[in-house]
Amino acid sequence: MAAPVSEPLDNSTLVQKPSVHEGKRRRSAGQLIELAAPLLGTITASATSLASAEPPIMPTNESSPFHLFWVRVAALLFSCVAFSVTMKGAFLPRENMSDWCMFCWVFSFTCSLIVLLVELGGIQRRIPVSWTNLTITVACYAALFCLSASVIFPVFYIRNAMHHDSKIQDYRITSTVFSCLATMFYMRELSLSRSRDQAGYMATAPGLMKVCQTFVACVIFLLVGNPVSYEGYPPLQWCMAVYYICFILSMVVVVMCVGGFTGCLSVLFPKLLSKHGFLGVAMYVSATILWPLNQFDDQHGDKSSEYSNEITVAVLTGVNLLLYLVDLAYSIKLDGADVPSSE
Repeated sequence: MAAPVSEPLDNSTLVQKPSVHEGKRRRSAGQLIELAAPLLGTITASATSLASAEPPIMPTNESSPFHLFWVRVAALLFSCVAFSVTMKGAFLPRENMSDWCMFCWVFSFTCSLIVLLVELGGIQRRIPVSWTNLTITVACYAALFCLSASVIFPVFYIRNAMHHDSKIQDYRITSTVFSCLATMFYMRELSLSRSRDQAGYMATAPGLMKVCQTFVACVIFLLVGNPVSYEGYPPLQWCMAVYYICFILSMVVVVMCVGGFTGCLSVLFPKLLSKHGFLGVAMYVSATILWPLNQFDDQHGDKSSEYSNEITVAVLTGVNLLLYLVDLAYSIKLDGADVPSSE
């Protein structure tokens, strides 16, 4: 089934009087749009195509677990090299984007290490979670996190570097290369994990959509920066409430599936998913309209900290709306059908 293609929203620009900082702001906005375009295009095209495709049927043999094991080892090593080289000689400034890249690599490395240690010790059956759902969820998050770092890091710290130290540039280029390699192997791990015969709900399209929704919400939180500045602006406060509420609800569904709690519900799980999808679509429709209308006006525009971040948040809001629409369509299709077990 073909994956939906997200289109960036056509947002009205902020009308301001000519100032000294106008050219600088436009350049900053252009850089963020250049950042958002490949990141959002790749995330929506690759992640949703992986989600919409049916898991391939592979013959069960003894070589498949070993193949998956070595793919995980490679992803672990590449993510480790990415943040180790960055810490050694990249000399990044302390700001949101550099902290985000480091978090992406360290999170991916830590989760992969835990998964490998548990499977090497053979204690996954003693852990009270759905192990197949957990490994698929970890692989999907790691792939998305490393993908975002592979786009953000070179845009902010290689292309726009303000120094001419070739050694520092070499460290940053090396980190980017290994981040891209880690992304490739995490995507391969996700594909192999979904091909298992006992893959659970998180291997299906709606399950992966939940992961993508929470990931995009995390990037929105990163770009918003200071939500307290929206005090006194009810439409923008509502948009922030939409981001937080939908993020929490999607994360709750992910935790329930990974923890194997879906059978403890008093209502049918597919019906709960349909209601969750409808609520997410309704709330994000309002945020998609209210955010650009109230963020780019003259009254609030002069008080916003980063105009370029506001444009990117508007685009990400539209992307998450598309993800919730696809999720709702799949959830309605699953309503009344058998949902894969979370065991």
